Parts: sequence; C-alpha cells; structure tokens
Amino acid sequence: MRFRLLALPLLFAFAAAAQQALSVDQLVSFIRSSISLKQTDKQVAGFLAHVKLTQRLDDRTIEQLQGEGAGPKTVEALRALSEQTKSLPAAKPLTPEAKPTPIPPPSSEEQARILDEVREYALNYTKGLPDYICTEVTRRYADPRGGQSWQLIDTLTARLSYYEQKEDYKLILVNNQMTQQSYNQLGGASSTGEFGSMLRDIFLPSTRTRFEWDHWGTLRNRRALVFKYRVSQLNSQWHIDYERRLDIIAGYHGFIYVDRETNQVLRVSLEAEDIPPSFPVQAARTVLDYDSVDISGHNFMLPLKAEVLMHSGGFSTRNDKEFRLYRKFSTESEIKFDTPPPLSEDQTKEEEKKPPK
Repeated sequence: MRFRLLALPLLFAFAAAAQQALSVDQLVSFIRSSISLKQTDKQVAGFLAHVKLTQRLDDRTIEQLQGEGAGPKTVEALRALSEQTKSLPAAKPLTPEAKPTPIPPPSSEEQARILDEVREYALNYTKGLPDYICTEVTRRYADPRGGQSWQLIDTLTARLSYYEQKEDYKLILVNNQMTQQSYNQLGGASSTGEFGSMLRDIFLPSTRTRFEWDHWGTLRNRRALVFKYRVSQLNSQWHIDYERRLDIIAGYHGFIYVDRETNQVLRVSLEAEDIPPSFPVQAARTVLDYDSVDISGHNFMLPLKAEVLMHSGGFSTRNDKEFRLYRKFSTESEIKFDTPPPLSEDQTKEEEKKPPK
C-alpha cells in the first residue's frame, strides 16, 4: 500500500505531461522512477501507449532500461515508440545511472592498528565491567525438519549476576511460571560464555587467529569495520557438548564487527568447522550482539542478544537469548518476575551497507 500511495502523484503528473510531447530524457526519468517505486509492468506500459516523443528512441536506450529493471510489457511499449519515432532527430545517448563508488577498505597498516586495539580491548573486556545484574530471557525453538519451520518449545527467564568477574545464573521462570529447577535439571540445548570468554578466546595470542578484511557494515546506526577470521581446531577452545556425554573441540570461523569510532566490538559470530562425521552434532553457529548500556550513569558495551543454532540428525534447535534490564549489583537486587517481549529485529539487523562519513 505504501508504494501505491507514493506512486499515484507521479502517475497523475505523468498522465498530464503525456498529453504533451516528451523528450527521451523525460521518458527515461519516468521509467526509472516507476522501477524505483515498484509500479506494475502493466500499469507503466498502459501509460506509454499514450506517449508522444519529440526525439528518436533507439534500441540501445531500450536495452539499457531493460537492464535496469523495465518489465516485458514496458519493453514492448518502448519498442512500439521506437518504431513510431524512426524519422525524428536522435536523442543524446543514454547515460547509465551512476553507481555508488565502492569505499576502499582501510590500508593494511590501518587494519593492523585497529586489530591491535581491538585485541587489547577484548583481552581486558571483563576487567572493565562493573558488578551488575540483568535479566536473561532464552526462547528455545526446535524444528524436526532441519530449520525450515521453527516451533517455540519454552521460554526461560533467569537472573544473571556478574560479581567480581564471575557469572552466576539462577533460573526464575519457565514459561512465566516460577520454578526451582536449574538449567542442568531442565535439559535441552544451552550455551555459556557470552559475556567475555567468546571474545577473549578469539584474540588470545595462543589462538593464532587469522584475520582478513571483509566489508563496511552498519549496525544500530553505528558504522562498523567487518573482519572475517578463522581459528583452527588445533588452537581452538570451543567445546561442543552432546547430552553431557560426548564432547569435542571444534575449529571455527566467523565475523567481527568493530565500531569505527570507538574500536569496540558490536558483533561476533562463530561457525564450527571440521566436525567429525561420527559426532551427533553436525553444525553449530553462534551470533552475539553487543550494545551500549547505562549502569549508574556510566556506559558499558554489554551483550544484547545471542542466537545459538545446532543441527543434529535432521533435527535443529535455536536458542534466542536476550539480555535485558541491566542494573548495578547489590545484595538486595531482585529480578522482576515477568518476561520482557522479544527485541525488535531492527536492533540486530545489519543495515544496507553505507560508506563511512
């Protein structure tokens, strides 16, 4: 509906202009606008049937417009106009729409400097965090068809406290009902390490991570330098556990999103590789987003959401973990006994790639 409302003024304006003779430039402008506004091919072709041109429309211009997205009915109407204007003076050749100039990556020296700063940030990340409490909400999904149709299994609400650089989880609610169970008693897919170990392990010198530039990105209105990386199984510390009876250490690869202004990490992703064929879990992936959080008047970069996916024997699981209601730790702090609604997808969606200012 929005496109239709935006397109109507243009169509009415063109209908009025079509009663007069148009230049090829004016025709091209209209076709490009109709493509941008997603007007229907039939609708555009209908207007072209009433157009009169003052210049010859050549095949090259028609082919250029077809390449930019003009539909088959529109192209047919343009070819009819071409036949009608063969005796008219030629128009200037159509200039293709200018495409944005790709923004070059930082120089190799600049990339090395940035990665050195990010490494220092990652290795000291937990040391700079305050003692705090937050609400961790985990929505667990499963799909016996391998990730094509997710079904919500349960919603877990926990009190997560971070005190003297140690994490402590206390399960409070299961499906909004009070519980005395622990995560171990509950069973099912789970994960740990979101607060610092995941980031630290990637940047430990002993991990020998290989980094490579990938692209400019935008997350939560922040411009980001995006590096891809790889950790070999030999140097990895990522454990994948199956039913607490089988355990492997997997190599992995992924992406690091670095804030262009602060060199803080906005996102880190991990995807397992070289999992032994005999191991029940065939695939595992984690994406963790960080965002700025105010705690007692000071801003800290803390986990916002983690998505954990695993695939085993045609059966897939997905855990969406959200970290909400951060506040300063105290012995009197209590969690609110309700479950916040899910975060908007816009908060973790990578925006269209934009050049840095």
